[in-house]
Amino acid sequence: MVCVDGFNLYYGLKAGYGRKYHWLDLQVLANSLLRPGQELRAVHYFTARAYNNSDSEGRQVTYLDALASHSPKVRLIEGRFQEKPQACLSCGARWTAYEEKETDVNIAIALLEDAILDGYDIAILISGDSDLCPAVAAVKRVRPRKKIIAAFPPRRHSKDLARAVDAYVSLSTTKVRNAQLPPKIVTAGGIILKRPEHWS
Repeated sequence: MVCVDGFNLYYGLKAGYGRKYHWLDLQVLANSLLRPGQELRAVHYFTARAYNNSDSEGRQVTYLDALASHSPKVRLIEGRFQEKPQACLSCGARWTAYEEKETDVNIAIALLEDAILDGYDIAILISGDSDLCPAVAAVKRVRPRKKIIAAFPPRRHSKDLARAVDAYVSLSTTKVRNAQLPPKIVTAGGIILKRPEHWS
């Protein structure tokens, strides 16, 4: 089982390569991390819908629809954005920011629940977020034989998470480059989905 921390991966890719690798086939990427004889059960993709930006929302919807159509083992698990009032102490200006919520909790639940239900032997966690260390520790307590491997996105690394898991790797440029969705995908309903021009 592969768990993908969507925001950690997105911002790692953006920091490492700009926008050119955002059209990422998560199922192909997950398969590239397996060793001979291992079988991919599922890819759980944890993210939240873009909020308050129509251009970003449109690109994300296109990407999620492309994944759903092209990568059958990818399962979307959504969090949410929450409004967070902000204020400048110097000038008194006020505005509303948006904070992504629930992703860490959803990943932790999936790791633990699937371990208890014997849904995997090895979980690969694509994230560099140390907040997931307690979830890894919980799996180790209840199912000591389960293995968890961290796959760190570009420009994302956590020494704490590296110590908590059984092993870790970093996603190479080659793996990311070779795991891109086709430029054009036709859905079962005949809808054509194209890689957003902004992601070039």
